[in-house]
Amino acid sequence: MNEWNEKDIDEAIAKKDFFCLYLYTPLCGTCQVASKMMQVVTEIIPDVAIGKCDLNYIPGRAFEWEVESVPCLLIFQNSKVYNKIYAFKNVPYLLEIISNK
Repeated sequence: MNEWNEKDIDEAIAKKDFFCLYLYTPLCGTCQVASKMMQVVTEIIPDVAIGKCDLNYIPGRAFEWEVESVPCLLIFQNSKVYNKIYAFKNVPYLLEIISNK
């Protein structure tokens, strides 16, 4: 899972493809656990574009997408936020959510 900047996010949105964006903050302990789960997810389903971004660097987007807390997994489809996940229960749960596009 690569770190995406705002330009990378804009390019993914412009493609209108299905992709996921994992939002976190570096000092968040729950985010560190969720990051490990997301890393496993990216290894299991490498064909799905999944990026990560420190929410501190995109506050305007956080407001636009109405992000309530971190960690947050935004699932985009057709250039729009299709789903927001805040509860990173376990890897199988995340795989199911992402696979049911």
